[in-house]
Amino acid sequence: MVVCGDDALAHRLAAELSGMYQEPVTLVLPPTGEGRRPLDGIPGRREPVVPVRVIEARALDDEVLAEAGVATAQALALVHDDDETNIHAALRARRLNPRVRLVIRLFNRKLGRHLEELLDRSVEIAAPDLDPVAVDASTTVLSDADTAAPALAAAAIVGTSKVVHADGLILRAAERPPAASGEPDTRPSLCTLALFSAADSPDAGEGSEDSGDEGPRLLPDDELAARSPERGRVVLETVTHDGAPAPPRRLSRTPPLSTLFSRRMRMSLLGLVTAVGALAVASVLLTGDDPLHAAYLSLLDLIAIGDPAEGEEPARQILQLLSGMVGLLLLPVLVAAVLEGLGTFRSASSLRRPPRGLSGHVVLLGLGKVGTRVLSRLHEMGVPVVCVEHDPDARGVALARRYRVPTVIGDVTEEGVLEAAKVHRSSALLALTSHDSTNLEAVLYARGVSDRLRVVLRLYDDRFAAAVYRTLRDSHPGATTRSRSVSSLAAPAFAGAMMGRQVLGAIPVERRVLLFAAVEVKDCPALEGRTVREAFRPGSRRVLALDVAAPAQRRPDLAALPAGWQTVERELLWQPHPGYVLRPEDRVVLAATRQGLAELLGRHPRPGRDGPEDDGPEDGGPAPARS
Repeated sequence: MVVCGDDALAHRLAAELSGMYQEPVTLVLPPTGEGRRPLDGIPGRREPVVPVRVIEARALDDEVLAEAGVATAQALALVHDDDETNIHAALRARRLNPRVRLVIRLFNRKLGRHLEELLDRSVEIAAPDLDPVAVDASTTVLSDADTAAPALAAAAIVGTSKVVHADGLILRAAERPPAASGEPDTRPSLCTLALFSAADSPDAGEGSEDSGDEGPRLLPDDELAARSPERGRVVLETVTHDGAPAPPRRLSRTPPLSTLFSRRMRMSLLGLVTAVGALAVASVLLTGDDPLHAAYLSLLDLIAIGDPAEGEEPARQILQLLSGMVGLLLLPVLVAAVLEGLGTFRSASSLRRPPRGLSGHVVLLGLGKVGTRVLSRLHEMGVPVVCVEHDPDARGVALARRYRVPTVIGDVTEEGVLEAAKVHRSSALLALTSHDSTNLEAVLYARGVSDRLRVVLRLYDDRFAAAVYRTLRDSHPGATTRSRSVSSLAAPAFAGAMMGRQVLGAIPVERRVLLFAAVEVKDCPALEGRTVREAFRPGSRRVLALDVAAPAQRRPDLAALPAGWQTVERELLWQPHPGYVLRPEDRVVLAATRQGLAELLGRHPRPGRDGPEDDGPEDGGPAPARS
């Protein structure tokens, strides 16, 4: 496996492949002196892993790719923060080795779809005799921001729920508090996904692998769940589909009059039109002139270009004087109308300010790659948002302008910026900038304002995150604070794609991660020939659904929706019978820990690991490049 990157995702991905899947990895990084910390081993693993070969290179040219072993590699991951760098390297790698499996990190979704088609077509041309069953030379384009956005948005909206969204598949995982008086929880659910840390654990609420049995327990069996009524739990509550998207409304090229002019201006224009009409009618009645000619003369008099009515009837002279007086009012009204129209267009292209009475909204700090995706999610859900960004040219500012989302341009560390976003009246704060100190400062300020505010902050260093959490928990015991790492949520999906598997998504359980994946039974000896009950391994994996579609009609990643497809039940059977025997032609959707999925799919399962696996910390590793 070859991994090329320049931020924390590359380190995380190398850790997943070497520590979980026991795969030999070559990691290509920029030189240490170019803004990157030295690589002192793979972060987040306490046990020995397969040694990772590290190559430092300024650019991914043909020589560097050849030195990394791309010509003989099984898979290549290009996870640089810059899309253009990844595209150039993907084109070179496909030319060097048409048989290599490519996993590319791209933020641009539309470009990613076209790139997948282009690179897959190049394989058919360069290696027409390639057997797709024996050699998987596919191209997968993923976005770390898209992977993390559902979990971040859900944490901001409800504080406790987790959502895994893979377009056609939506898994909703809800947190439930401990049952009252030790009574069992009888509320309906599909299964229990995890138990939270014990209330007396020192890391309760944000437990990691260091918490032992008192920490979070992923995928417990029914007996353990029944014996632990004092623990909160994550349950799979509903599995639904959004349905077909509504057809886009056709936008008129001409804005309606009500959006261009104020009510006072519209009334003034209506009064002028009425006055001109009344003058034309009076001219017809008093002079007996033709109606069309009378209206024409009234307009000429109105704009003062008609001939003086000397020697004509007194009625005609009086009407001309009245028309001239009305014409004096026409000029200021026209000037005001032009200014209002220009002001409307200018305000439409500028950022909105938070309304005066706004409350119950989500304050989003940072409109980089991750913040942009989270903003899009929140907007789709109809959640009111106020954004804060110090860079007016950030990629998410244009999206906020298009969505008409109130945005404050300024540094959150400066006095008055968070006040302008009305954080004191908000329901949640999402601190998603690329600087730990900035996120922490914003959270500390918010905590000083209100303990009821839900806070989700993006922190990279695991030890720093644990210290921050404990301090905030002790200082504000009733507050809801969550720390999330984008790289820890994205790395399992990238690693699964490199192994030729589709990871549908991940949900954070305190500081651990639970994965959802669709796998073929024939590729997993641990599943083939076993019943659904026998395939369940507490603390490791659990079968959730069975794909009942014909093999030729199955969607590879449960994401591309055929036209007219409405419900997920047509292809997925949830809660299959425990006695159902899994056949080689079956495909299942399962929930698994990182170690459990690696042991199920990897070629080198780690020996001597019968108990719950050692999930790595959620945060940690070198600080990534600024997004």
